Amino acid sequence: MGTRTIRTACTVTLVAAALAGTALVSPATAATGTRGPAHGATQRAIETAVEEGVPGAVAGTRDRRGVWHGVAGVGDVTTGQKRSPDDRFRIGSITKTFVATVLLQLQAEGRIDLDDTVASHLPGVVRGNGNDGHAITVRRLLNHTSGLFNYTADPEFRAKVFSEKFLEHRYDTWTARQLVDTALAHRPDFAPGTDWKYSNTNYVLAGMIVEKVTGRPYAAEIERRILRPLGLRATSVPGTAARLPQPSSRAYGLLAVEPAPRVEDVTELNPSIAGASGEMISTTADLNTFFTALFQGRLLPARQLAEMRDTVSTEDGGPNTSGPGYGLGLRRQPLSCDKALWGHGGGIHGSSSVALATEDGGHAFALNFNGDWAGDTRTVYEAEFCD
Repeated sequence: MGTRTIRTACTVTLVAAALAGTALVSPATAATGTRGPAHGATQRAIETAVEEGVPGAVAGTRDRRGVWHGVAGVGDVTTGQKRSPDDRFRIGSITKTFVATVLLQLQAEGRIDLDDTVASHLPGVVRGNGNDGHAITVRRLLNHTSGLFNYTADPEFRAKVFSEKFLEHRYDTWTARQLVDTALAHRPDFAPGTDWKYSNTNYVLAGMIVEKVTGRPYAAEIERRILRPLGLRATSVPGTAARLPQPSSRAYGLLAVEPAPRVEDVTELNPSIAGASGEMISTTADLNTFFTALFQGRLLPARQLAEMRDTVSTEDGGPNTSGPGYGLGLRRQPLSCDKALWGHGGGIHGSSSVALATEDGGHAFALNFNGDWAGDTRTVYEAEFCD
């Protein structure tokens, strides 16, 4: 694992009041496309998020009316540069939906069975401390019922990645096997299939299985099977590349709270810290195109799409048909207005995102905040789909 020396200071000095809810700067707002009553509530919601402390926000929708984009706040707290509807940003765990889609395509092609064990594809990888790859299926990875410890909860990993030490380690490269081994140093949280608990370890292993089955990097499979066919030119799987492609905004992360809140510019980082669990970069427009195509059956046969939506409860791991649930790389999110959406959220340093759509893909919505300590994404998507 290598470490680059940080050549220039990236510290952004923000007072504690900003973290308590004061806007960083006077919010700059703009909307394009078919604004008006259809998306006015959404625009107001992202403006409110900025007033409450988010540096900037970008939102986008795709529905029967067409395409709409709204922005609020700034992409750079130093220069005051506004956020752009075309901003590329780190999508974090929304990456999981792409990875799950590839595995479901492989199942449809007869190249893998989701009830195969992890050990049958990755012999000897998951073992020790009560962990057993022979007892965990690919399906249990995808719906988070494997019981595997979440590597991002490991104390030593957290100390390097989520504290002020991030500034020393932001360019470190982590291999998939290192991330998995970090998790396997811990006993499982529960026996496979007996409960539900979100674990990024599951999707690092899922990416490794894609590579074992296809003989190609999982990133190459995502590009070949999803990005190129859908024309998602602003979406990428960056590997170890630390910089965000342009156009993009700066990303700000809270790395310390005591003795005083400290927010840093965390735009540059080696995304191998997330790998197949959350390394991708995209835009609101590309995410809306992806989820529209997915739910309209352009990426998966009907059987696989139904399997993707076969959810377990995120509370007790049992079958789920109406409440919040997790399928295969996909969340079911009920709304206060008796509707339900499908999609995923994603958080990574300096970035909080969500991408959701109606079951038929007729109304898709994506959102990004370029700060990770404030803002309620639910308030915004409730405004889009319920107001």
